[in-house]
Amino acid sequence: MADGTNLTALSRRRFLAGTAAVGSFAGASALGLGRAFAQEPEKPAEIIVRAWGGSWVDALKAGVSDSFTEMTGIAVRHDLTEDNEIQPKVWAAVAQKRVPPIHINWDTTTNATKSALRGVTEDLSDLPNLKNVSDLAKPVGLDGFPIVNTYGYVYVLAYRPEAFSDGPPTSWTAMLDPKFKGRIALYNDGIGFHFPAQVAGGGKLEDIPGNMQPAWDFIAKIKEQQPLLGEDPDFTTWFQNGEIDLACTISTNAREAKKNGVDIAWVVPEEGAKFDTDGLWIPKGLPENELYWAKQYINHAITKEAQQVWLDGLGLPGVVPGLTPPDDLVGDPSYPTQPKDFEHLIRISSKIQVENESEWFGKFKAIMQG
Repeated sequence: MADGTNLTALSRRRFLAGTAAVGSFAGASALGLGRAFAQEPEKPAEIIVRAWGGSWVDALKAGVSDSFTEMTGIAVRHDLTEDNEIQPKVWAAVAQKRVPPIHINWDTTTNATKSALRGVTEDLSDLPNLKNVSDLAKPVGLDGFPIVNTYGYVYVLAYRPEAFSDGPPTSWTAMLDPKFKGRIALYNDGIGFHFPAQVAGGGKLEDIPGNMQPAWDFIAKIKEQQPLLGEDPDFTTWFQNGEIDLACTISTNAREAKKNGVDIAWVVPEEGAKFDTDGLWIPKGLPENELYWAKQYINHAITKEAQQVWLDGLGLPGVVPGLTPPDDLVGDPSYPTQPKDFEHLIRISSKIQVENESEWFGKFKAIMQG
């Protein structure tokens, strides 16, 4: 997204045109959850949604939060605490039977699965709009819907074309070129990079998690290149400021820089690229009326109208069939929609990721700090 302003206005027009039949949202039944109560529960002044910053929160606001407020009159506050930082706070609140610090967590599916297995998530299987979503919305390996996946994404190799006069990079090993020392970027915990590093280091995906030494050896070589380490908003900024030439990042961040006038492109290298999902979930311990309205928010987030605007902003494939891809992403390998589109994407089970991700993050950070 650009500055978010025009898209917010556009989202209102698209959403209101698509939901005119809802009318003024006189009751909760407009979102389909009204039957559980004799009357609409009391509305809180606001609900708090944990979100990622930059273009991520801009897109959520434009596609979901603003239209939710338009319908319900409930303000939405976006808490930009990082997902790994909010997690222990939520877990502690639930364990101590305190009201959690947020109403809804917009989270990676792997992190959310950890919370679901810990028993701190509310059941969302009664959301009416689940009948309209694809299988991608269902968290794998969990009973019911403690999480609702909302879209998929790819950790691409983003690059600055002017640094590749002979053509686009075809392998993650391009990061090892001495001319890019100090000009490559990764997430600060290595997320998205562990699996392609396993292949680029001469290992096999089927050896994950038993033997990931090839990945760690490759990451040790990357460390010698003095990479910049950060979070989603950082990648867009680094590309815009001309500080990096290559990055392992979600395509959304590269696309945002491109929208802002930066000459940037991205590829799925020959070793493959990680495909994953994010989702929404609600921590246990909310007052009953606030739980109700938090569910309304997630139910709204999986409508076609909200997803179309939200995911146009992110450039990601959603979980509602029939969404129209943004014009600039039709046929793009980072926007898979058909089975063949997943052939070069790496998908590792949530169970394996949940069991090992903390160790992988720790190992990556130890290498980078060593």
